[in-house]
Amino acid sequence: MPAATDAIRATPEERDRLLSDFVRYCEIESVSGNERAMADAVTEDLRALGLEVHEDDSGPETGSNAGNLLARIDGPPGSRSIVLCAHLDTVPLDAPVEVALRGRQAEDEEDANGDAPAAPREGWFENANEAILGADNKAAVVVMMEVARRAVREGTPVGLELLFTTTEELALKGAKAFDLSRLRSEFGYVFDHATPIGEIIVAAPTYYRIDASFHGHAAHAGIRPEDGRNAIAAAAAGIAALELGRLDPQTTANVGVIKGGTAGNVVAERCDVMLEARSIDHDRAHITATRIVDSLTAAASDSECDVEIDVEEQFRGYKLAKSSAPVMAAAAALEAVGFEPAYVNTGGGSDANAFIARGFPCVNLANGTERNHQPDESVSTWALEEMLDVALNLVKACAAGPTEAA
Repeated sequence: MPAATDAIRATPEERDRLLSDFVRYCEIESVSGNERAMADAVTEDLRALGLEVHEDDSGPETGSNAGNLLARIDGPPGSRSIVLCAHLDTVPLDAPVEVALRGRQAEDEEDANGDAPAAPREGWFENANEAILGADNKAAVVVMMEVARRAVREGTPVGLELLFTTTEELALKGAKAFDLSRLRSEFGYVFDHATPIGEIIVAAPTYYRIDASFHGHAAHAGIRPEDGRNAIAAAAAGIAALELGRLDPQTTANVGVIKGGTAGNVVAERCDVMLEARSIDHDRAHITATRIVDSLTAAASDSECDVEIDVEEQFRGYKLAKSSAPVMAAAAALEAVGFEPAYVNTGGGSDANAFIARGFPCVNLANGTERNHQPDESVSTWALEEMLDVALNLVKACAAGPTEAA
């Protein structure tokens, strides 16, 4: 659909700074638990705007060397307040991040109505090394910083609370540890879905992690194998009996890690396995996790091995109504910039899961990042610039939208 003629657009100066700061942020290492340098950079940038930055004491709880950051920009008297949230951490790095701009950067060509070009401009960022870029979630961090600069410079129709969390990639630890009573907002947004701009996440899964440790009995594999009880074989039997992959449109199961044994000529005494179960249907997630536990337990018994199993709900799933205030405002912002809102379910988690589970309404929006968590992760310059426009219009839409958060 065409963009609204009164849509808010970033200035050329804002777009240039957006791209340069994105490179700067991505090249700051901030693997989960080691976010200190990134937290310091964001804090410095916020304070340069004259904002007060509060860092909580969640570090000991999350295992990070930094806490969650919160800054506020007041809106007009009596206006509502909203949260914009991004996480500071990344998954582990296989190599340093050296941001490279690929492709040819074309000139902006506006149509007769003054709207941005309908087709993405050429040019995208990726890591010059074989490792992640860190656009998950620094594409969101840099967008939030530009929104903050605009709000400080020109004022904002709603109050803004800027929240930067740690250890999101470790089962949302930072968001879980954040004290929600510190917020003044009605609802919030995270920009943390690596799919095309326009997608509004209206359902996300409950996620169970299952860790199993099999204990058998070691023996020489060539001389007296009958004296041994093979923990690897027991684990393999339990896994082989499972249904893995996509179980139905809402449910998945996976075995992600298996390790054990000491040598090829030793009957393996130990084997550790890490599995997961996810479903948008909370009860289905629980049933799937239970079936995994039952299969592993039966395999251990059949193999005369012991097994210790730990099951932990990493985060709780949710479903949002399209008619809720935060979803409607997100749709209005997307439409203003020319995107057709798409209401989608996801198999991934975000800080929104942690907030919604504790009663704080929150919406996760796609940010245009591609192939997150992979060594070929990238994001186009067009996606970064369009996401900034979406965020600017989101602030406006929240001011004009319904006052009740559903």
